[in-house]
Amino acid sequence: MKFIVSSTYLLKQLQVLGGVINTSNTLPILDNFLFDLKKKQLVVSASDLETTMSTVLEVDADTEGLIAIPARLLLDTLKTFPEQPLTFVVSNNNTVEISSSHGKYSLAYADGNEFPKAVELTNPSSTTIMGDILANAISKTIFAAGNDDLRPVMSGVFFQFSTENLTFVSTDAHKLVKYQRTDISASEVAEFIMPKKPLNLLKGILAGSETEVKIEYNESNAKFSFDNSELICRLIDGKYPNYEAVIPRENPNKLNISRSQFLSSVRRVAIFSNKTTHQIRLKIAGAELNISAEDIDYSNKAEERLSCSYQGDDMQIGFNSRFLLEMLNNLSSDEVSLEMSLPNRAGILTPSNGLDEGEQVTMLVMPVMLNN
Repeated sequence: MKFIVSSTYLLKQLQVLGGVINTSNTLPILDNFLFDLKKKQLVVSASDLETTMSTVLEVDADTEGLIAIPARLLLDTLKTFPEQPLTFVVSNNNTVEISSSHGKYSLAYADGNEFPKAVELTNPSSTTIMGDILANAISKTIFAAGNDDLRPVMSGVFFQFSTENLTFVSTDAHKLVKYQRTDISASEVAEFIMPKKPLNLLKGILAGSETEVKIEYNESNAKFSFDNSELICRLIDGKYPNYEAVIPRENPNKLNISRSQFLSSVRRVAIFSNKTTHQIRLKIAGAELNISAEDIDYSNKAEERLSCSYQGDDMQIGFNSRFLLEMLNNLSSDEVSLEMSLPNRAGILTPSNGLDEGEQVTMLVMPVMLNN
């Protein structure tokens, strides 16, 4: 087995695949990249059993072979090379020799047949979506997914496909984000929960990309194919909570305000809030929003006044500042609107502008009890 490949091209592809590999694996073979050489094409794969990703690389070769090469060692070596062709030759004494223009490096490889095989999806349904749209949907929702091992369904993003739109939802019971595209639809109705790790990988790879991504899915797995790569992952098993039921329908009190002003104020005032509750108080009357926080234990206190446009009754409502900051940071509009009904009902945060055609973002944040 012998092939020649560009050092920077190989490094770039392997760094993406390296994101799949866990720092500590139960199976030692998973610490390797699988190199599967078929004539002019080299298929490199990485897996953690839950997620498997593979990429097809164009190389100069005329042989075939299947070996597993230690990932960390190979990546560390490739990072040090300037752009140049590297020759990989597999010898009989279980080592692979890499030759550069200046030297030779030998590393032990493992039998490629020990590497776990990727799952084949039987009779999958499929949908096609542009890469940058998928990356945007992931980044708008993934921050709100939970980290609770006892409620695994909430630790992922809920994909809800229909013939009218695509909806992506995430929640951790304190905050909820619903991102919808009415300009894209699927051929049939489908629902599944994607884990965070493969989503973060996809978000990083597809940000700003113009490629089409084909999503195939069945009850237990999903497969994302784009360019020369494919990512297959196991879905989170379970039923997603009925999120529509928690979004309040009647919200007569509506506040419109500049996002950057609101964000800066909340960030400053939050520094003075209680370190366990992170509670801030919003007091709205007329065209004025008063944001305050107090940490009674240390006699710390802050208060700011902002002008806003407000329709509704005067009200006071408390929020956890961390949740509010996360949401404001994940919106890109100049103005946001906060709709509320009662101080003990969730507030709904939506961008007032800056959205694409057919794009809808609804963020819901649970209030905290104010101690008067």
